[in-house]
Amino acid sequence: MKVTICVGSLCHLKGARLVVETLQDLVERDCLSDLVELDGSFCTGNCQKGVCVTVGDETFSVTPSSVEEFYENEIKAKV
Repeated sequence: MKVTICVGSLCHLKGARLVVETLQDLVERDCLSDLVELDGSFCTGNCQKGVCVTVGDETFSVTPSSVEEFYENEIKAKV
């Protein structure tokens, strides 16, 4: 499963670094490194929302406070 996190300017200001670090930690904790590929990208055009995270063809708005719930529901539950 490919997970792409926007690290553009506005997403960076909204906490992209913390979202990336948390997702890395969660994937490692659950030993899913072989199944989940974390990738970064620049602006995905959804800047008005939170940090843009794309899983497959679906884009989500994630905040540092919602990243663990997002991970459980949209990544871990689907691998």
